[in-house]
Amino acid sequence: MAKKVAKTTAAAKAATASTAAKKKIKRREYTADDVKLLKRLSKERVPVAKISKQMKRTEGSLRQKARSLGIGLGHYR
Repeated sequence: MAKKVAKTTAAAKAATASTAAKKKIKRREYTADDVKLLKRLSKERVPVAKISKQMKRTEGSLRQKARSLGIGLGHYR
């Protein structure tokens, strides 16, 4: 019985390791053009989900950048 549990745990660890290996974090700096676009879209009150798709960045990343710039975005207005 213990062998089955060990095999299952090993398989789960292997699956987790292969999933983690596939997803590498790729960070991109915000360029001056990115900042201008974010400010413009914020002023136009475009939803964060649409901005996220357009700029190919996560909503969390956009919210963090907007906060650091001191501009309102989404429900922070």
